[in-house]
Amino acid sequence: MPRTTETASYKFNHTMIRIKDPKVSLAFYQDILGMDLLAESKFSSFTLYFLAFNHDGKELTQEEKDKSRFSREGVLELTHNHGTESDPDFQGYASGNSDPGRGFGHIAITVDDIEKACERFEKLGVQFKKRLTDGTMKNIAFILDPDGYWVEIVPGILKV
Repeated sequence: MPRTTETASYKFNHTMIRIKDPKVSLAFYQDILGMDLLAESKFSSFTLYFLAFNHDGKELTQEEKDKSRFSREGVLELTHNHGTESDPDFQGYASGNSDPGRGFGHIAITVDDIEKACERFEKLGVQFKKRLTDGTMKNIAFILDPDGYWVEIVPGILKV
């Protein structure tokens, strides 16, 4: 079905996941996956972090990052409810891949060379859910973020 005039300008902007500790999660998404922090919005009981990839090769000013937050696609919003990082009784969030709470499955990141990316993740001590050598699908991998969310790693061109 073709897009209608009313929906022609719609874009998929962002996905939100809750995180326990922003220091740990931001390090993962920025240092391990290479995302840029576009914006941080602090409220009394929670803070929002918006991350995305910058493929323009141009360093964006904070004003440009703020303006692009809702006009671009592929943004990840991390929501930190204050206090979870230091609460010894906090059980963590459901990743969506086990009961109870099965529903959300994963986010996916495309890489140029999946073997090299997985070697790098291995060297950095990233936890794998599924390595390239596991299972029947030898062309994808899954790593886990600090909160146990699955991050699928896929090549830019999927060889089947």
